[in-house]
Amino acid sequence: MAESTIQQQPLMGWDKPELDLSSAEWHSSSRGLGDVQIAFVEGFIAMRNSDRPESPSLIFTPAEWGAFVSGAREGEFDLT
Repeated sequence: MAESTIQQQPLMGWDKPELDLSSAEWHSSSRGLGDVQIAFVEGFIAMRNSDRPESPSLIFTPAEWGAFVSGAREGEFDLT
């Protein structure tokens, strides 16, 4: 596979630090059925695709994570 030449740039107004996720302790769902993993790092929540752990991770503040989880529980992201 060819190496990507796309460089990631921080988003305008990005107020989150660049976290070192190299030693993060990643967790899957309790049943191990999900496609994502999360890690708690320096007061933030990181989420990554478990099938492609080298891909960029999403970084959430605790408030953002709470809103995301609440929305998911209420079906806000159900596309079926």
